[in-house]
Amino acid sequence: MNPLNEYTARREKWNSANQRLEKRFNAIGNWRLITALTFVLLAWLVWGAGSISSWWLLAPVAVFIALAVWHGRVVRERTFARRAITYYDHGLARLADHWMGTGNTGERFSNPEHVYSGDLDIFGKGSLFELVCTARTGSGESMLAQWFQAPGSPKEIHARQEAVRELSPKLDLREDLALLGEDVRAGVHADGLGAWGSAPPVHFARYLRPLALLLAVGGVVLVLVFFAHLIPLWPFVAVLGCDFLLIARLRKRVAHVIAAIETPGHELAILSLVLERLERESFESPYLKRLRTSMDVGTLPASKRIAQLQRWVATIDSSDHLLIRAIRPILLWQEQLAMGVEAWRAEAGAHVGTWLWAVGEFEALSSLASLSFEHPAWRFPVLDDHAYPVFEGASLRHPLLSSAKCVPNDVSLGSQAGHCDLLIVSGSNMSGKSTLLRSIGLNTVLAWAGAPVAAEQLRVSAMQIGASLRVVDSLLDGRSRFMAEITRLRQIVALTDGGPPVLFLLDELLSGTNSHDRRIGAAAIVHGLLRRGAIGLITTHDLALADLEKDRESKAGNMHFEDVIVGGRIEFDYRLRPGVVVRSNALELMRAVGLEV
Repeated sequence: MNPLNEYTARREKWNSANQRLEKRFNAIGNWRLITALTFVLLAWLVWGAGSISSWWLLAPVAVFIALAVWHGRVVRERTFARRAITYYDHGLARLADHWMGTGNTGERFSNPEHVYSGDLDIFGKGSLFELVCTARTGSGESMLAQWFQAPGSPKEIHARQEAVRELSPKLDLREDLALLGEDVRAGVHADGLGAWGSAPPVHFARYLRPLALLLAVGGVVLVLVFFAHLIPLWPFVAVLGCDFLLIARLRKRVAHVIAAIETPGHELAILSLVLERLERESFESPYLKRLRTSMDVGTLPASKRIAQLQRWVATIDSSDHLLIRAIRPILLWQEQLAMGVEAWRAEAGAHVGTWLWAVGEFEALSSLASLSFEHPAWRFPVLDDHAYPVFEGASLRHPLLSSAKCVPNDVSLGSQAGHCDLLIVSGSNMSGKSTLLRSIGLNTVLAWAGAPVAAEQLRVSAMQIGASLRVVDSLLDGRSRFMAEITRLRQIVALTDGGPPVLFLLDELLSGTNSHDRRIGAAAIVHGLLRRGAIGLITTHDLALADLEKDRESKAGNMHFEDVIVGGRIEFDYRLRPGVVVRSNALELMRAVGLEV
């Protein structure tokens, strides 16, 4: 399927349906008005003129009820159509590279202390998360954020790649999931729901639930019999006294149960709908089959069990209604609800975490599948399982930039694979050095999340990423830019103490100090990283750092970007070339903005 043609055709289909439903909605509204006016006319003929039987009034009432039911169905279908239009509008915006600022930015997952997420634009406006995430639940968003911040194992990533390949053409499934539930994301409390499910249940004696039901039924019956003037009031007062004694005894436990479920329970509606849709789907890859199997517990499907809990929570939410508050003591309303919720948790609560995990993993995979479908030119990387680090990218591009504007480059690292362990990238301002680092970093993140990458070919080993591209000073923390940078460098060096080899991406290394200290410090840091088995790139304006290539210990090579002056304007081709840059554009840029230099 061609993504643009498919999205356009489906949007047109839903737009036609929306227009048809809008006309039907207006027509039903007119018919309801006509029916109401007919009822008024017949009512006058019945009670005013007395010329016809009152049985005639049943006809407009029946028609009005039928129109109301039809109206509700049309409203629901029109909501689906409008949601589908929005879904495909977002898809078409991504295909046209107009997606920035229109999606879920994942800001809540941003961590300034993370060793690369802030530098590589993993979260925020125009970020990798905004481009990729299509999850409807908080558990799906959390899972995708976790995959982007920590590489998986080779076994896990091979399984994810197979699952993403299977899900990529399943556009009908992704469309169905997009139409489920409301557009409000209540997923911030997904972790809380899982923790609530696995927490020890609040204990209620087995006899209390039938006793509460008996007292509630008895209280209602006695009230009705009293108002029928068949018995005196004191039997009802006696039952009500028992109610208050029971309420006082259970007060703390009931308050604890209701407070515990009130916040995490708001994601239940969408979770139930997602589970129900996935239960109707069949899969081929082992990974997806395992996720599907994890949703089945006992004879009742997970979606039905979650729907049961959702009804309990919805009933608890209605407890503050004025009428309910008036009759709450008679019905032992909150007490019965609390015991019902705890009975559900005793039976199924231990499985909530598993269901959330399964839905989260599936939604994260579905997000990667959508990325794969929308970028057919992207390729799944070859995941190298050798112990030594290697990165070999052919026609590597920045995943967040338009493919029509982004210039691809070939990048190879890893001495044991026949390349340099260190690339020193020089070049003038705005020539593409930082973009190259982010292209390498983001594609590595995508590769070890299980996604396709923006390259014609990529071979990459398991690596930890350490990046220093966007370190800034902090007035609040009393920290200079130089202190922030060396603190980040210490984090990157610490990564080499364990785990997979490190891929370091250092932009303008130690630019916050003088040239002499910079040359000595940069050489020491780079040599230390290389001795610990790391590979990577550094960019620089200081051509003294280019001399690192002469150091045999560093296994380094020089690369550069060039620019040319055409008609007084600086132009770039963004092509990576071997060797050291021979000219700078800093003075030209100063003159271009009107500075006398």
